[in-house]
Amino acid sequence: MKNNNILSSLSLAIIISLTGAGSPNAVAASTPAAEQAEPEKGPHRGRMLREGDFAIELSIFETGVPPEFRVWATNNGQAIDPKKVNLNVKLIRLGDGTDDINFKAQGDFLRGDMVIYEPHSFVVAIEASYQGKQYNWQYDNFEGRTTIEKAVANAMEIKTEIAGPATIHQTIPAYGKLSLPVGAHRSISARFDGEITKLHVSFGDTVKKGQTLFTVESNESLKPYTIKAPTNGFVSELFANAGEQTNGRTLLTISDLSRHIAKLAVYPSDYSKVNLGTPVTLNVEGNTGSITGKISFIEPVVRDDQAKIVWVELADGNLAEGSFVKATIEISTIDVPLAVKRVGLQGFRDFTVVYAKVGEQYEVRMLELGRAGGEWIEVLGGLKTGTEYVTDNSYILKADIEKSGASHDH
Repeated sequence: MKNNNILSSLSLAIIISLTGAGSPNAVAASTPAAEQAEPEKGPHRGRMLREGDFAIELSIFETGVPPEFRVWATNNGQAIDPKKVNLNVKLIRLGDGTDDINFKAQGDFLRGDMVIYEPHSFVVAIEASYQGKQYNWQYDNFEGRTTIEKAVANAMEIKTEIAGPATIHQTIPAYGKLSLPVGAHRSISARFDGEITKLHVSFGDTVKKGQTLFTVESNESLKPYTIKAPTNGFVSELFANAGEQTNGRTLLTISDLSRHIAKLAVYPSDYSKVNLGTPVTLNVEGNTGSITGKISFIEPVVRDDQAKIVWVELADGNLAEGSFVKATIEISTIDVPLAVKRVGLQGFRDFTVVYAKVGEQYEVRMLELGRAGGEWIEVLGGLKTGTEYVTDNSYILKADIEKSGASHDH
């Protein structure tokens, strides 16, 4: 086992140079602590603790049972009846209090009365008595723990938050294109045929509802009348000029681009999750930022690929018909009592962990995870509410702990 690792200046310099977060004054950590010799192991692969002729072997046993302490005692090399030994072990954890473990005799060993939960990282304090004499030992049994000075953590932009309640937004992805609503293109013609005496607009002009487009002299009454815009929009097509006869034809087209419809494909596995009014967040190709809306219509038929098309109406005149859309449809909103940000998650042994911060020390917390959505993931176990944990740049801690190679006793 190694002492609690202190991030070395050399490793910091490498990490800072890779992240670009460094400065000449940023590398402020101490040099690594010297390694201790490996502790003596007993026949049950536990740690041997000796004082004079009396000795105990303290082992974390986890074969077929949750992890627990088992202890074998000897005097002058000979096994002692465990009923004649009184034993107490205290596990002093980083920021999480102390576990107080008492023991009862079982067969040829003493068995601890509580589960040793992960991480198996603590200061171990042992009190034993045998034949009226007291024995005391204490040692560090750290894993997944490192120390980084505050100035260095700041330089490397290691950020933390407090674990607590959160609202999880579960979503499904959807893709589609922008279309214009029915009636977005309006064809303009003359009510009475006649000669166009004046054209008041040009191709591409923006027009407002009620604005004059043409003045026409009627062929029957020989009186002039005006043709006005029935809606806001712009002149997207122009087919007539002054001096021409109207002849019952379309004279121009006004297109209203103030509203668009995102038509999104939803596939069978998600049919039941999508309803009218469901919130949607959209990203349109070529546009920065996101747009929010709600499902306003679900087409009653499916496409050949079995997708249902859902509509989201968007009041944004800066969009373009035919643009590709990537969307997330929010299918549920869940308030949970405890959650962490997914950016802080790392792997440690066979566990998913975050790194708890206590002062300048950081240590793994093995998580039991629940529902996820957006940036959050629910925590069902392994972390206490109110724990300060690392979010941004947690990979730096993972790399430093893996470098140390420290492991705990069994």
